[in-house]
Amino acid sequence: MSATADHAENLAARLGFQSEQVVQEIGYDDDVDQEFRDVVDELVGDLVDEDYDDVADAVLLWFREDDGDLADALVDATELIEDGALILLLTPKTGRPGYVEASDIKEAAETAGLSLAKGAPVGKEWAATKLVTPKTAVKSKR
Repeated sequence: MSATADHAENLAARLGFQSEQVVQEIGYDDDVDQEFRDVVDELVGDLVDEDYDDVADAVLLWFREDDGDLADALVDATELIEDGALILLLTPKTGRPGYVEASDIKEAAETAGLSLAKGAPVGKEWAATKLVTPKTAVKSKR
């Protein structure tokens, strides 16, 4: 395994992907960081596509500025995942075509009811922002 592939594997695990998770990938195109995508795919055991209609454990969301409304994309991404699930938002890095402002990501996440957890660079062209759905509080019986 190359040093960059090893780094991508460690990054995927640090961001929260685990073996045997069902990870739904949204926004795939030929511009994605293929090495990171392959590492996530290998780590989890297979990515499912946008048409998957069962509950997923996590979402890998590739998003570019011209892909539409980010808040809408994030709300859509939360529809078939469990509370507390990981959504990894990948956007082009600063200065790259399709770059999304950090303030726009923060606002869209808040609108979608998500919490920002952390970010990390993914390859030369993409940056990852880890988002999590809130865990539903269990109400105690009175």
